[in-house]
Amino acid sequence: MCVIGNKMLLFPVMFPIIAAMFFLFLKKEKQQRIYIFFSMILETISVIFLCMTDTEPLQFWQIDKNINIMFQIDGLSCFFAGLISVIWLLATVFSLEYMKHEENTKRFFFFFIMTLGVLIGLSFSGNFMTLYLFYEMMTLLTLPFVIHGGTTQAMQAGYKYLGYSIFGAGLSLAGFFFLSQYCQGTAFTAGGTLHMQSVTGKETLLLIVFLLMMIGFGCKAGMWPLHGWLATAHPVAPSPASAVLSGIITKCGVLAIIRVCYYLFGVEFVKGTWAQQMILCFCIFTIFMGSMLAYKEKLLKKRFAYSTISQVSYILFGLMLFSPISFCGALLQIVFHAVTKNILFFTAGAIIYKTGKEYVSQLKGIGKQMPVVMICFTIASLSLIGIPPTSGFVSKWFLAEGALSSEYEILGMAGVVILMISALLTAGYLLPIISDGFFTKKGEFVLKEKKEPCFLMTVPLCILSAVAVILGMFPNGLLSSITKISNTLFAFV
Repeated sequence: MCVIGNKMLLFPVMFPIIAAMFFLFLKKEKQQRIYIFFSMILETISVIFLCMTDTEPLQFWQIDKNINIMFQIDGLSCFFAGLISVIWLLATVFSLEYMKHEENTKRFFFFFIMTLGVLIGLSFSGNFMTLYLFYEMMTLLTLPFVIHGGTTQAMQAGYKYLGYSIFGAGLSLAGFFFLSQYCQGTAFTAGGTLHMQSVTGKETLLLIVFLLMMIGFGCKAGMWPLHGWLATAHPVAPSPASAVLSGIITKCGVLAIIRVCYYLFGVEFVKGTWAQQMILCFCIFTIFMGSMLAYKEKLLKKRFAYSTISQVSYILFGLMLFSPISFCGALLQIVFHAVTKNILFFTAGAIIYKTGKEYVSQLKGIGKQMPVVMICFTIASLSLIGIPPTSGFVSKWFLAEGALSSEYEILGMAGVVILMISALLTAGYLLPIISDGFFTKKGEFVLKEKKEPCFLMTVPLCILSAVAVILGMFPNGLLSSITKISNTLFAFV
């Protein structure tokens, strides 16, 4: 593994922010498109390069031991940063065509480019204050995606998104004020940093703090009770923004939860407590609730948003079981859901872009007009349901195996039952779209001209669809990397 100076950690964080500033000075549309594309290429390469190197932590700024900005790279950093940069690149390519029919495209891409730097900063965070700083910046920079349309509905959704996000982050920060008094340090350390002698007699207080922090960061992940922003924000944002909000931004809430659970509190302290069981109950309820709401929803993008609420709680359920198998299943689900949900929102965007149709009832015969798009939609749907050989089957298998082998027999069994019910509901709200899209009654649909979008939209769709199948058939490489992260964390249990 190559060794480089630790100041290089700043490059993938600062480069998109600086690149976004220079982007504002470009006047011609062609120049803007080329600049955006190559900026994202360079950013992705830099992230992958850093993930392949051995880099010491970077102490960037400090006031005292609990208030300092530090960057470091570990297995989890590489996992999230790599996923984010690759998905963001494909979303950028898709956006270059899609945003032609939107207004204020320059403003959109300014925030789109800058957000990537903040997300990489979040991934490379070496302690809680760094993570919290970039977490709040992420909220502020993604708010323009929600209010992009400028309509009353968009503005109301933006206020809701901002309110929920700030309240959730505030809960987590308040929890950290208490937690930091009982930690040996705030740097993320596998196994946790609690000073166990100081904790003695304060266990109940710290478990309340843990619960509040999980609910707070669970807001971004769409976990009940702070899930309400998601289904409001997604439908009003441009489809590329909806894709990354659902596929990536929700996973940043998951990243924060992993860091707090596994790198600050530690599994040993939380496992077997009432707080763990309560969060597991929240996850199970959210899975069922999200699936039911998606099943009843008629607006396509809102249906996908409710689906995200359900599917991301699969991840949280696996994480909160605190077992190596379920942890691996949760991280697999992070990747597979990011891929799948971006496909679904890209297909929704392509349909809106070419036909203007937004409701499920309008999609009869759409597969005959847009066969490539709907084939990609079909692959993503099968993966989301969990049908082999698509990738979603693999993650759900590990999650079910982890639940059945957990020490919580009732909660584990309940989780598996709800996962199965959720899979049936997912089939119920996705498969009829496919059926109506490709198989219509005689005389019900008259084929007009093909409406397939251009290659800037279809190439990202096809790449992600291929990934959804390939990772389902050959998951061992990804699983090996995830197992290394899991072994590091559970070595302390």
